Amino acid sequence: MPALVENTAYFVVSEALTNVAKHAGASSATVVVTVDETLLRIVVRDDGRGGAHLGKGHGLAGLADRLEIVEGRLDVRSPAGGPTVLTAEVPVAGLGEA
Repeated sequence: MPALVENTAYFVVSEALTNVAKHAGASSATVVVTVDETLLRIVVRDDGRGGAHLGKGHGLAGLADRLEIVEGRLDVRSPAGGPTVLTAEVPVAGLGEA
């Protein structure tokens, strides 16, 4: 896996779990990472209170910006009352091959 993809994945997971610990009031969280020839997908789910969003000035907006740099994307689903499901996708092919 290209170093840029690995570093981005590490950042996504650590930032997502930090947000769970600080803000969600969750009793549990799961992280599922899958990869194929073209895409690395990270799904972080917690059973907290929900209400997470990508608003400017919040940690998740910075995470979305970081993913954008590697042509990735971030989806956050977090209805009031939870659960919160954060899905990050990072293209694998072509990154770090220079």
